[in-house]
Amino acid sequence: MNLLLAEVAQATQRLADAGVPSPRFDAEELAAYVHGVKRGELHHVKDGDFDARYWEVISRREAREPLQHITGRAFFRYLELQVGPGVFVPRPETESVVGWAIDAVRAMDVVEPLIVDLCTGSGAIALALAQEVPRSRVHAVELSEDALVWTRKNVEGSRVDLRQGDARDAFPDLDGQVDLVISNPPYIPLTEWEYVAPEARDYDPELALFSGEDGLDLIRGIERTAHRLLRPGGVVVIEHADTQGGQVPWIFTEERGWADAADHPDLNNRPRFATARKAMP
Repeated sequence: MNLLLAEVAQATQRLADAGVPSPRFDAEELAAYVHGVKRGELHHVKDGDFDARYWEVISRREAREPLQHITGRAFFRYLELQVGPGVFVPRPETESVVGWAIDAVRAMDVVEPLIVDLCTGSGAIALALAQEVPRSRVHAVELSEDALVWTRKNVEGSRVDLRQGDARDAFPDLDGQVDLVISNPPYIPLTEWEYVAPEARDYDPELALFSGEDGLDLIRGIERTAHRLLRPGGVVVIEHADTQGGQVPWIFTEERGWADAADHPDLNNRPRFATARKAMP
């Protein structure tokens, strides 16, 4: 074992003791970041090339600063995104939401599907859809100016149409034309603040986390936006907390113009997102 791998083993134990959920991965990822190599190449780093700055970044992670804030990057499906203070760090759970949406759009057999991403944050969802559905026309909206600093960096050079605004009244120019509306909105109840992981509670923007007493305030607003934007037969996909699985589909009722409202699990088989289809007239 070389010096770096020995240090990684010590760092793993420190991170585990601090309650970091994935201590080995984070210790290796930070070692690769500091030394400018891939995780699988750590054993090639010579002892004389060990960089003591490694322990500085381990101390930051030990204090529960998000890994992605330290490295300045987040990976999402096939993307590498720039992230940092002021923007929500995309989570692996959301990848299954996007996967379902991609399959749904492809099943529509529309030549140039029109897609809207509400509360886009880093731009992860919008960019993944633009990349994986090549002829799609993707529009995204974000309210926070702090988040938009990062979103603009990520969408630069892409064909995503990014706008600043409120998800509840966004894109009036697209009313009745959209094939798919997708969103990972804030959905944590204000009453759950103390139970949120420190990485999210202390570093992700509150605007991206909390939404009223039951966490569903913005989802209720997005339901109206989605119905306004979608063409008949268009689909909405919306992420929610695993504890809200029985609640969100009931927001998309037949009385409000929806059909086929359903919940779907993530890769851990936990309720993760709801879908519905705009009813035909």
